Amino acid sequence: MTLIVILLATLAAGIGSVWLAALLMRAGLGRSGDGVGPQHLLSLAAGALLATAFMLLLPEAFESGVSPQALFATLLVGLVFFFLLDKAELWHHGHEHADGGHGNGHAHAHEEGHEEGHEDGHGDGHGHAPATPRVGGWAVLTGDSVHCFGDGVLIASAFVADMRLGLVAALSVLAHEVPHHMGDLVVLRQSSTSRSAALVKVSLAGAVTALGGLLGYVLLERLDFALPYFLVIASSSFVYVALADLIPQLQKRLSARQTLHQVLWLLAGMVLVTVVGHLAHQH
Repeated sequence: MTLIVILLATLAAGIGSVWLAALLMRAGLGRSGDGVGPQHLLSLAAGALLATAFMLLLPEAFESGVSPQALFATLLVGLVFFFLLDKAELWHHGHEHADGGHGNGHAHAHEEGHEEGHEDGHGDGHGHAPATPRVGGWAVLTGDSVHCFGDGVLIASAFVADMRLGLVAALSVLAHEVPHHMGDLVVLRQSSTSRSAALVKVSLAGAVTALGGLLGYVLLERLDFALPYFLVIASSSFVYVALADLIPQLQKRLSARQTLHQVLWLLAGMVLVTVVGHLAHQH
């Protein structure tokens, strides 16, 4: 039963986030105006990830009885690991596009999408044409698949610890993948023959989340003692993505009103996850 729930949740987070991103783009999200834009979604996602890590996953791990020193060491190693993974993708991406004159240092495939979909405030493909060469579409898909696989493992670890914790973790992953996939779709639409082809390609990359969920479940069934460490690694992933990826995109010179909106959406993500997690544990 747990495995079925994990597979459904990972598919919802992986593919559902792609279709939700496409739906929001079709509705005009990301165009200039006073409505909800990508910056608001990024703020919401960052708040949700930080709250999931610090209010849900880490407390669950520390309640296991494992030495706090060991868990903090795991957290530190996790943060350094994701930093090095970033550097490795940056190095690979820079060499891959060296001949195309695109060495701007955006390593993540999803970050590449961010630059196209969010930097200029255009998430629907009607903004400036991406500077990325057409071959960059495959870099987006590869990076997305690896990222989604990792998300699946982390979601599975949360479900094995507690069913309600898993649901909140899956929702947090979905929240931060929506703005990522909006950027991915913008890039893929430049290298695909049609919008539907781009949507199918990104959806297939999102489906890899279920494979990560399956592997995570199998591993934890045999290594149940490692569950607290998996939860801490999941926390380090969420914290790193929020602080190194999402929040830096929000650090722009804005008006006082726009800055207030960013802060409010950030707090909304934190409050939403904390309240949902608290109610889930109560029931």
